Amino acid sequence: MTTVAVIGVGSMGRNHVRVYREMPEVELVGIADENPHAAENVSRTYCVPGYTDYREMLMRERPDAVSVVVPSATHFSVTRDVLAAGCHALVEKPLATTLDEAQQLIEFSEQAERVLMVGHIERYNPAIIELRRRLDTGQLGRIFQIHARRLGPFPSRIHDVGVIMDLATHDLDIMRFLTHSEAVRVIAETGRQVHPSYEDMFAGMVRFASGALGVLEINWLTPRKIRELYVTGERGMFYVDYITQDLRFSENAETNGDDWAALSLLRGVKEGPETKFAVAKREPLHLELEAFIRQVKGETSSAANGRDGHAAMALAIALIESSQTGSVRRLVPAPLNGVAV
Repeated sequence: MTTVAVIGVGSMGRNHVRVYREMPEVELVGIADENPHAAENVSRTYCVPGYTDYREMLMRERPDAVSVVVPSATHFSVTRDVLAAGCHALVEKPLATTLDEAQQLIEFSEQAERVLMVGHIERYNPAIIELRRRLDTGQLGRIFQIHARRLGPFPSRIHDVGVIMDLATHDLDIMRFLTHSEAVRVIAETGRQVHPSYEDMFAGMVRFASGALGVLEINWLTPRKIRELYVTGERGMFYVDYITQDLRFSENAETNGDDWAALSLLRGVKEGPETKFAVAKREPLHLELEAFIRQVKGETSSAANGRDGHAAMALAIALIESSQTGSVRRLVPAPLNGVAV
């Protein structure tokens, strides 16, 4: 039995608590939140010990693994304490507020031989899981472009970051995840309409070493929530609706097994049949926490580790800097302990 705890029981943290309680072979042994009313409410609802001091909880309950679901500004200090207590850690993204802090957490987790996982939850959307499987088997051929649209109303809970760090990091991680490639340059434009301090509108492009072009369109200004991904390649286009977990494939009728070099010279692209794939729908958070527990047990998974969290942060920061300077940011993938980021 793996013992777990949750630090931070706001709206997302409560979901971690709920899912852990639903998981077999997992025992929820404690929750902590500096807000005494939140801690008491969740403690009573789920019949689990509640604390206002997470350090006391770590000392008393000694969980094997901990979900860190606190404001971004405290990710570094809380996660450092969790690792120092000998616990494995799952940190909601972003991993930290600076790349130096993120690097320190990675090194600390490696020295402590503890799992450091970052909550890039979109990796666990069943439609994305099936899409990656199909891309890896070559169904699309070479990827030309990935276009992400992540639009919706302003969330009152967000005060410490803008849409790039809060939302674009989802899509930046998914683009790396699907292309198995690192970015070489980025460019971005932003706007601020309703957020008091940070950008709430963003459009950007990312060129990957594989040649694929990432296009991102993200805001907190659209009344209707939209979460879409389009992946265009040699044999057509995949479409994902994150919310409904739908996956469709629109074929290029002219391919017929031909390679792209011949096709591009002779015929180009023509609309072919569209297929909607049967995807078994499941809650992404449930799949994410299952992956975390597998990692804790020493099993392999497609979990986003500390290096993935660092890479997504680096791209987000480069996009923010591009928007501030109005220039293209060229990136030289630098080794992070031997791994390119």
